[in-house]
Amino acid sequence: MPEPSQTELVYDRVRHGILELEILPGQRLSERGLEAEHGASRTPVRAALFRLEAEGLVVRDARAWQAAPIDLDEVAALSEHRAALESTAARLACARADDADLAAFAASVPPEQDTGDQGEGLRRGNDFHLGLARLGGNPFVEAAIADAITRMARARWLELRSAAGRADAWHEHAAIVAAISRRDADGAAAAIEAHAAANLDRLLTSLRADRRTLGARGLRIVGT
Repeated sequence: MPEPSQTELVYDRVRHGILELEILPGQRLSERGLEAEHGASRTPVRAALFRLEAEGLVVRDARAWQAAPIDLDEVAALSEHRAALESTAARLACARADDADLAAFAASVPPEQDTGDQGEGLRRGNDFHLGLARLGGNPFVEAAIADAITRMARARWLELRSAAGRADAWHEHAAIVAAISRRDADGAAAAIEAHAAANLDRLLTSLRADRRTLGARGLRIVGT
């Protein structure tokens, strides 16, 4: 396997830092600083930043870069977008997936309510939604869902601080799995829409309530 390029290394490290909130939303990113930190020249650093910009993780203001703020209006729009995509994926899965794939998807959801921390809750949530995307068998729908998950990841990380929120998400995932397992396309779509609405409500309630505290910690949150 060939060694990763400088662009890949910078991209992977900065992306990880943004998604893990090691690089805070709204934090300035200096090209020269990234060059020195990662031992890379300017061209691969810029290429990595352009890739991250395409994913919605960094933004430019004139010639300055920063980690994208968490935008509550964008999060709400992405939630609606993902719900429509996942409803489509679920309908496709009910019609196309074989019994073995449905059983494997059902087995991927823990049989007991999640008691892990927010990092584990986020990983399980991502695995669930990406697994649902793959189950539908449409690569374009799958790619669009993966993109939405990436763009929402930091807001979801903050929302999953609550054990009650993680438990609610587990129950909602279980309802989706039950409907897909019995190939109930309408029931699966309805369960996904209910999950998306409840998840968005939890997320916005949490971030609005803690907005001032998070802002004092250096996290920039915009939108209403």
